[in-house]
Amino acid sequence: MRTALLTPLIALVLASCAATATGGDGESHRSPAPPSRTAAPAATAPQGAAATSGSSAAASGGSAVPATTGPEPTSCPNGTLIPAVEVPAVHADPVVIPEARIGGETIPSVTIPGVDIPATRIPAQCTEIAPAPGGCLGAASIPPVSIPAVEIPPVEIPGVDAGGIKLDPVRAEGVRAEAVHAQGVSTPEVCQVVPEGGGRVPYVRRDYIRRDYIRRDYIRRDYIRRPGACNEQRECIPAVEVPAVEVRAVEVRAVEIPAAELKAYEIGESEVLEGGGSIAFAVKADVLFDFDSAAIKPEAAAELRRVARQITEKAASGAAVQVDGHTDARGDDAHNQTLSERRARAVADWLATEGGVPRARLEARGYGETKPVTPNTKADGSDDPAGRAKNRRVVISTTT
Repeated sequence: MRTALLTPLIALVLASCAATATGGDGESHRSPAPPSRTAAPAATAPQGAAATSGSSAAASGGSAVPATTGPEPTSCPNGTLIPAVEVPAVHADPVVIPEARIGGETIPSVTIPGVDIPATRIPAQCTEIAPAPGGCLGAASIPPVSIPAVEIPPVEIPGVDAGGIKLDPVRAEGVRAEAVHAQGVSTPEVCQVVPEGGGRVPYVRRDYIRRDYIRRDYIRRDYIRRPGACNEQRECIPAVEVPAVEVRAVEVRAVEIPAAELKAYEIGESEVLEGGGSIAFAVKADVLFDFDSAAIKPEAAAELRRVARQITEKAASGAAVQVDGHTDARGDDAHNQTLSERRARAVADWLATEGGVPRARLEARGYGETKPVTPNTKADGSDDPAGRAKNRRVVISTTT
C-alpha cells in the first residue's frame, strides 16, 4: 500500500520583540522601536516524505517595547524610580516522532518544532518634577510604557494512512496576546503671579497626574495527543503527545504624582511663598544691589540675615537651598542673563559666609527675564517701571 500524503504542519513564525531662555535687565544698556526579527516559516514534512531538521521553532509577540534613549535609570534625581518588570522566557522542547515501518513502507521521522519565547525586560523609568524657581511648581511628567505582544504558534501532529493504519491529524490553534500601552501624562509648570498694584498673590495648584495600570493577559496553547494504533500484522504506531505551552500574565503598576500647591499670601516688604513642601523668599534686586551691579549693598544685610534665619529654621534636614536670580525684560539678553547669574552667586556667597548656611547646600542659578511675576509693560504696551522692578529679584527657596 502506498503511503498517502499527510497534512503538513502549519508554518511557525517567530516575531521576537525587542521592546532657559535668557533675558535682560532694565539696568543694562543695549549694545526610537528596536527592529523585530522574524524567522522564516519552517514547514514540517508529512510522514512518508523527507524528515525535517530537529531544531526548535521560536515564537513571541509583534509589538516591541518602545526604544529608550540613554542608559536605563537606577535612580531619579527629580522624581521617583519606576521599577523594571522582568518577563521570563518560555521554552518547550521539540517532539520527535521516530521513523516507523508499516506494511513494508517506511514512514520517515518527523520533528514537531518546540517553542522558544525569549525573556523580555520592560525597562525602569523615572517620573519627573522639573526644577523650577521659587514661587513656581515645576512641570510634572510620567513617561509612556508598553508591554509587547506575545504569540504561541499553532502546532499539528500529522496523521498516518499506511499499512492498514489510519490516524487523523491532531491540531492546536495558535494563541496571541496583543501589546498593551499606557500613554505618558504630564502637567505644566505653574507659578504665582503678583497682581499689578500689589495685594494678594493667589493660590496656585499643580494637578495630580496618573498613568494607569496595564496588564497583558495569560495565554495557553492546549496539550494535544494522537493515539497509538496497530494493524492486523501487529505493526504499531506509538501515541504522540505535545505538551501544553503557557505564557504568564504581565502587569505594570499604576504610577502617580500627587498634586502640589502654593498658598496665597499678601505682598509686604518681604514676599514669602510657602506651600507644596517648600518655602521661598523673594527679595527685590533693588533692595540688594545698585544699578547694574552684583555687589550686595551693606544695608541689605538685615534682610538677608532675616531670610537666612528662617531658612535655617524651616528647611528640611540637609535640604538644598536654591538661589535664583531674575531680571526684567529690558536690556541686552546675554548681559542680563549673566547679571542674573552673578547676583544669584553673590547672594549664595553671602548666605554661606555671613548667614550660616552650609555652602555645600547652596545652589545658584540665573534665569534672566524668562520667569516674570508680572508684566513688564502696561496694557497699552508702554513701559511699566513698577512691573519691571518686581521682576528684578532674587528668590531663595528650600524644601521644608
